[in-house]
Amino acid sequence: MLSQRIAKDYLYIGKHIATDKASKQLKASLKEFNANQKKLAEMINDPEIKNLLEFVNMSLQELEGIVKKPFSLDNAQLVLDLSESMLEGSQYVVDSLTNLLKIKESKIVAVSGKQRMLAQRIAKYYIAYQAGIKDKNTVDQMNAAVKEFSQNHKILMENKDNTATINQKLAQVDKLWKIVYKFYLNIEKGGLPFIVFTTTDDITRKMDEITKLYVELYK
Repeated sequence: MLSQRIAKDYLYIGKHIATDKASKQLKASLKEFNANQKKLAEMINDPEIKNLLEFVNMSLQELEGIVKKPFSLDNAQLVLDLSESMLEGSQYVVDSLTNLLKIKESKIVAVSGKQRMLAQRIAKYYIAYQAGIKDKNTVDQMNAAVKEFSQNHKILMENKDNTATINQKLAQVDKLWKIVYKFYLNIEKGGLPFIVFTTTDDITRKMDEITKLYVELYK
C-alpha cells in the first residue's frame, strides 16, 4: 500500500492538487516504509528474503532521490516504475515469510488487506493519466485495480463469518464505492482528481479498520 501511496502523492504534488495533504502523506509514508524495512532486516535471517529486502531498499532509495527533484514526466514515469518494483518485491517478501514460517493466513484477511493497496493504486493511476502519462498501460492498470477491488469487496460482503461491526463498516465502504467507482473508470475524461484523492484515502482508512477486525476474528 505504501509503495502505491508514495507514487500517488508525488504525482499529486506535481500537479499542484491537494498539495499540503499529499506532502504530509508522502513524508509519513516514506518514514513508515523505511522503518518497516529496518525492522524486517533485523528480524530476517533467510538469505533469499534478505536479498529481496535489499532490492526493495535500493528501489526505495532511488525513489526517495527522485521525489525530492522538480516534477517532470520523465521523473513521474520513473516513480511509477519504482513503485511497481517495490510492490512486487514487498509482496514476494510477504509470501516468502508466510511459507518460511508456515503461517496459515486467512484468505479473508489477505483479501481485506489487499483492498488498502488497491485503493491507493487506483488513485495512483488516475492522477498519472491526468499528469500526462496517457498510455494504454495506465488505463488498463487503473481499470484492473477497480475490477479487482469490486470482486474482493463482493467476497468480503458475502463472508458468513462477518460480525455485526464488520458488516456495518463494509456497508459504509459499499455505499461510498457504489457512488465513486464510476468516477475512477472515467479516467480518460478526468476532472475529479481531488475527489479521487479523498475518497480513495477514506476507503483505505476504512479497509484498514476492517482488516484489523478480521485479524482479531481469525486469530
